[in-house]
Amino acid sequence: MDGMDGMGDMHEDGVRRAARRDEAVRAAVERGLLGPGAPVVGLLDATGIRESAAALREAFAAVTAPGTPVLHAFAVKACPLVPVVRLLRDEGIGAEVASPGELALARAAGVPAEHTVLDSPAKTVEELREALALGVAVNVDNPQELERVDGLTRSARPSSPLGVRVNPQVGGGSIEALSTATATSKFGVALRDEGAREWVVRAFADRPWLTRLHVHSGSQGIPPARMAEGVAVVHALAEEINARVGRRQVDTVDIGGGLPVNFASEATAPTYAEYARALREAVPGLFDGRYGLVTEFGRSLLAEQGTVVARVEYAKSAGGRRVAVTHAGVQVATRTVYAPEAWPLRIAAYDRAGRRKEGAPVVQDVAGPACFAGDLLATGRSLPLLEQGDYAAALDTGAYCFAHHYAYNSLARPAVYGFVPGRGPGGVTFAVVRPAQTAGEIVAEAGGAYAEALTVVPGHEG
Repeated sequence: MDGMDGMGDMHEDGVRRAARRDEAVRAAVERGLLGPGAPVVGLLDATGIRESAAALREAFAAVTAPGTPVLHAFAVKACPLVPVVRLLRDEGIGAEVASPGELALARAAGVPAEHTVLDSPAKTVEELREALALGVAVNVDNPQELERVDGLTRSARPSSPLGVRVNPQVGGGSIEALSTATATSKFGVALRDEGAREWVVRAFADRPWLTRLHVHSGSQGIPPARMAEGVAVVHALAEEINARVGRRQVDTVDIGGGLPVNFASEATAPTYAEYARALREAVPGLFDGRYGLVTEFGRSLLAEQGTVVARVEYAKSAGGRRVAVTHAGVQVATRTVYAPEAWPLRIAAYDRAGRRKEGAPVVQDVAGPACFAGDLLATGRSLPLLEQGDYAAALDTGAYCFAHHYAYNSLARPAVYGFVPGRGPGGVTFAVVRPAQTAGEIVAEAGGAYAEALTVVPGHEG
């Protein structure tokens, strides 16, 4: 057991999740999904994803007035895999997208336009035109973008719900790169800047079709109390706009997502229920039925439901420390490798048969396959000794890991399998979510079809 993991604070759902994971690793090895010929895979717990979606729905249903329209839109960037988005769609979760590619993924997954929200700080005219034509909700990021929307909607009232994203400037958290509500954040209208608040009010007064306000002050490293503070600022702005224009024009508040994930143990903390209750206490007027709600959670829905499992190709010593060289590193856990203090991962040790390893903990490094010294999943970690042919599992990697491949050394994207317990041989059923990338596909992406492009340039005489 990883030294970062505390069995004493595991919640019951975490215990069940860990048991499902252990069975899936064992079954993956037994069926050859993981082994010498497939040394790294991603595993997604479909049961856990469904439970996470249900927890989100139930948490906000418990604090909103009956009949309140609520849309939970999954932040597709957290795990941009069509089968994942489709599963969440079937669980009543829509899609929040931030690029043409993510919108295409949501459409491929069958997410209806009315359950889709487009957020991006750099929307092109073509992106806006497509979203408006489809009826996708759009959160306008800045005055220049609103001018573009004006041009696109001049001849007809838009059918898409339209809103404005504001930055409440309530401050950041422990991970600067992910802090979206700082004074100088690139996102939204900086509400405390001179003249900004009045501009927002005037924008709504001049455009009766603007009906939403959007805020996203949360992310990993941001305390939930600060997230709630940002929501409170935007709720107060909605009240001000409606009072100033003399009508209930702002009818929906999009509170974003960004609930932090506990990467230190199996316990889910904070929970959606805890956050929803805290929001209702901090901003009671948002939950009395006068405003519809949109949420945009991503990492908190998927992180705990995914595991990267990699074979230990070699086990050796360096400077008196044991080193397990595996096939999972920077290509699947980029943030952990480059910013290990901000993104530490728990590591679980499995033997060559896929069974959880026992034994006295040994201080060791868990290294990846890339050709630079810092390609480490964990440094100086106390684990049962990992030996050649064993498996190291990076836990809580269902978001922003194996679906965000970093092609260092042209390492192939690993296969991703979803699993459910209680069916099939060995008590686990697997489904391909994404096949492993082939060498041919790597060559194709690297311009293989254009090998002569730079040596035979039209009009060039050598």
